[in-house]
Amino acid sequence: MKLDLTRGGWMIALEKAVKEKVQLAVAFYYPKYVDSFEDKGVKYYPICRKNWMYTFVRNKLFGDYIDKEDLSYYMDIIRDVQPDVIHIFGTENPFGCIIGETDIPVVVSIQGNYTVYNHKYFTGIKWKYASFRNISLTSPYTWIFNRSIRQRYRTSSVPKTVREKRNLMNCVNIIGRTDWDRRITSILAPKRKYFHNDEALRDSFYQNKWERHDSKKLIVHTTQGASVLKGIETLCHALNELLKIGIDVEWRVAGVSADAMINKIAKKQLKNSYPTRGLVLLGNLRENELVKKMLEADIYVLTSHIENSPNSLCEAMILGMPCISTLAGGSSSMLKDKEEGLIIQDGDPWAMAGAILELYNDPETAVRYGEKARERALKRHNRETIISDLLEIYQTIINK
Repeated sequence: MKLDLTRGGWMIALEKAVKEKVQLAVAFYYPKYVDSFEDKGVKYYPICRKNWMYTFVRNKLFGDYIDKEDLSYYMDIIRDVQPDVIHIFGTENPFGCIIGETDIPVVVSIQGNYTVYNHKYFTGIKWKYASFRNISLTSPYTWIFNRSIRQRYRTSSVPKTVREKRNLMNCVNIIGRTDWDRRITSILAPKRKYFHNDEALRDSFYQNKWERHDSKKLIVHTTQGASVLKGIETLCHALNELLKIGIDVEWRVAGVSADAMINKIAKKQLKNSYPTRGLVLLGNLRENELVKKMLEADIYVLTSHIENSPNSLCEAMILGMPCISTLAGGSSSMLKDKEEGLIIQDGDPWAMAGAILELYNDPETAVRYGEKARERALKRHNRETIISDLLEIYQTIINK
């Protein structure tokens, strides 16, 4: 049995590295019913009710929030696997309801944090524009199923925040990577024991290295999801400011397409500040295509309003690209300002445009930043160290 597991690249990279060291079983949600199966030594447990079509339609109409309804599925898997330790990725997902329901030790990896994310939700895209729905006159599907940002916030983000707070309050073992997640969990998870473990990246990023270009056109690259928190409106505004002062610039954005709702909202909100040229929305790219586009660029920019340890920034750093990042959550733990790149305030298009201009006008410094960033990233994302540290964490938790 083969499933498309191309999303969540860093988790795939971790799985490839860790399965050689442990007997691994992976449970995950899948949109239609599939029996459990084994592939390359890993046992997979796709979770979906047998009436999956009803669930799919319900989630599309009312949101994909699941709380404790599937606890029996989780417990069946635990009984089948009989693990020594259970590792949950993400504090906001429904798997956290097993905490307190099993005697097997549980550790939770911090990905992001909905509690803080919701606090920043309408930092960039304003509430008045968040009711926009991406509806096509030729597609009845979009009239029924395409939810606005406001609707997604109410039906998904808010209830996930409630669940996350409950999970964290009961959480004993937490794995994190940044000063940000260490600090917020000291408040949100007062009983927690905190462990540090960095993340593995996808293969191609270790195998390639960025080199300086001598082209007249400035090419800027950003990789982001089509999310309200990723700062697409700041990116567009910053690009417009660069164009206004005569910079010949092309800003490529991987992960967002021209017909994405978030792009249409940004255009509606920015009005005359939305760029009329220079913006290239690449949509979703496969790993090798993404690396190719990044190597063609001159500067990488992370535009988010909030992040934990942004993998897109880490990927740019390990390639050795000159990097600019907003001061968003844990980004300052990833990139040292004025040593490995530049850090600016989130939501500030003028500072963002000015930082790009600063590196553009000083290519020697830009290259030096990129070299230092690569040096740090190669050490931080060393797979052998990551797996060794993770196994030590598991053993500590089991022994305790």
